[in-house]
Amino acid sequence: MTIKKNKSPKTNAQVPVNKQVSSKYEESNFIDTSKPVWNYSLLTDEDVANYQAGTNYQLYKKFGSHSVKVNDVWGMYFCVWAPNATSVSVKGHFNNWKDHEYELYPRWDKSGIWEGFIPHFKLGEAYKYHIVGYAKRKLDKGDPFANFWEKRPHTASITWDMYYDWKDEQWMKNRKKHNSLEAPWSVYEVHLASWQRPDKHDEESYNTYDEIREKLVPYVKETGFTHVEFMPVMEHPFDGSWGYQCTGFFAATSRFGDPQGLMRLIDAFHQEGIGVILDWVPSHFPYDAHGLFMFDGTHTYEYADMRKGFHPDWNSYIFNYKRGEVKSFLISSARYWFDLFHIDGIRVDAVSSMLKLNYSREHGQWEPNEFGGDGNLEAIAFIKDLNETIFRDFPDTQTIAEEATDWPGVSKPTWQDGLGFGMKWMMGWMHDTLDYFKFDPLFRQFHQNKFSFSMMYYYDE
Repeated sequence: MTIKKNKSPKTNAQVPVNKQVSSKYEESNFIDTSKPVWNYSLLTDEDVANYQAGTNYQLYKKFGSHSVKVNDVWGMYFCVWAPNATSVSVKGHFNNWKDHEYELYPRWDKSGIWEGFIPHFKLGEAYKYHIVGYAKRKLDKGDPFANFWEKRPHTASITWDMYYDWKDEQWMKNRKKHNSLEAPWSVYEVHLASWQRPDKHDEESYNTYDEIREKLVPYVKETGFTHVEFMPVMEHPFDGSWGYQCTGFFAATSRFGDPQGLMRLIDAFHQEGIGVILDWVPSHFPYDAHGLFMFDGTHTYEYADMRKGFHPDWNSYIFNYKRGEVKSFLISSARYWFDLFHIDGIRVDAVSSMLKLNYSREHGQWEPNEFGGDGNLEAIAFIKDLNETIFRDFPDTQTIAEEATDWPGVSKPTWQDGLGFGMKWMMGWMHDTLDYFKFDPLFRQFHQNKFSFSMMYYYDE
């Protein structure tokens, strides 16, 4: 799709033009165009079955909001999973945030999916889902699949188009040799919000993605790094979390601009021969009212048993990896960044906390698995499927585990009973190096072992 630069005077929203959509739904189904929301679906029975089985890894192509043309009318298709809801409606500036005016339809297959088409709905519109959920609880939620969100403290999702004209063909063609385990790696880790902040005394000041591109790309090039790693750029409500308390798993944070701004930044790195890794957090999520927690009035994305579902270290909630819909959601999120943003790898955060049922829990605060062990079998299966999917679909990239225990086989292939990561993030060396540079230069000569100690366990993880 291409987007006109001009704005609609009534909605201040982007206007789609010349988008070609091949849809067969209206050819075999009657669409009632007399209602505010038309009955319409992009989903096939196979889509839904795979979603429930935990094997639909391209949900971002159909869930969320999508600009489509139905019966020669442009509008927006909405699709959201709320299995415990009795009503789901779309609200926003377009209807003065009134509840129940634009009610979505529950699918007949009892999948818990709600969907519908709103004619004349524009791109660039803020919206939320008004959900009447379990025990008649009323909630206003952002779209779990939104590609763009309002800048915090506002919390609405924004309809958006993800078209971008990439110019990194040469990098994409040759990146296999750059991202190979046989290639040298030197990674510059950066927190975009604080890197060369415009006003170091004003935490509300940020560089835009384009300003970061102008400064960061030549800096990383000049200093000789092969890759750059962004600490989480997914949408998050609290700056102090540095992005590790994520609410938008399919959205680049709006703090620095729109999604295309991040694409331009990644594109520029690729044109300079530098790979891009994103930090990704599938281990937990916060309890903000607009987010995934108690999404439809009860525990939908998180475990209901708080011995597994609550993270005591971060006061956050843990994904229910056993649930097929959640597994599809998470692996789709990872795949989304590879597919639409051309990233070269993901650093999966807090893998240790996912693997261990007793992570940061005392005796009596956790329940052993069915074999009496402390491993979260569902999380282990999820991680293996994640790695198999990424390496199957994007074989010239890497997955990296931030894992700080002695869990065996983190970077062994799944066919050798490993977790299947390409690499393991070397936490020990990082901490040792930081400790080393804290010493007065005069005394560093007596602490050279800080650099070499990690080699004691390097080859056996």
